[in-house]
Amino acid sequence: MEDQFIRTRMLLGDAAIERLQHSHVAVFGLGGVGSWCAEALCRSGVGELTLIDLDDLSVSNINRQSFAVHSTVGMKKAEAAALRLSDISPTCRLHPMAARYEAQTREEFFTQPYDCIVDAIDLVSCKLDLIETAHARNIPIISAMGTGNKLDAQQLRIADLSKTEGCPLARVVRKELKARGILHHPVVFSPELPSRAHDGTETPPPGRRSIPASSMWVPASAGLLLAQWVISYLTDEKTAH
Repeated sequence: MEDQFIRTRMLLGDAAIERLQHSHVAVFGLGGVGSWCAEALCRSGVGELTLIDLDDLSVSNINRQSFAVHSTVGMKKAEAAALRLSDISPTCRLHPMAARYEAQTREEFFTQPYDCIVDAIDLVSCKLDLIETAHARNIPIISAMGTGNKLDAQQLRIADLSKTEGCPLARVVRKELKARGILHHPVVFSPELPSRAHDGTETPPPGRRSIPASSMWVPASAGLLLAQWVISYLTDEKTAH
């Protein structure tokens, strides 16, 4: 049988691919950032993925989300993700969860062990609780900071949260985590100042005051960088840090 991971195997080696195929990664949030991260993890040979997002796919998601096409509009993002990823890697064990991570329900999301967590959550309160929970349980986690209203993907980078600048979301998360005693945390962020968005007509979801403008290339690039960190961490590559 032909090995679909042969090109990655050539780059990372047999031992690394073996570790990936026995790893379980949870991706919280399957929007413009998380969807591309999940796809990259699947295409790279991660053997088990838990895919978490409550929302349905809408037409306005098609401009930037991996699983969003006209035929999936109206589907739960988690279900659409599992459908696509099962076709990419039939051997990948997929656990779609159409649910929103919240402090009150956090135990529902930790019924099985994870080797790594990707935080691509939009809501700050949920993001903070997930980060704090992962740190308390010694589960490696990386978070996405803001990608909305940004145009220059070349400014994205992997960094410690303490080194971030120019990102309003990172500033809030840094302050709140410091109050919780968490001073260091890996993130993908961009120092690019947000652009002024043109007027839109999309109604903000519950918990959001507004909806940011978004390109395809910035959130997708952020998702790929998240996947790079996870793959590097799981295979002990130095590029994880």
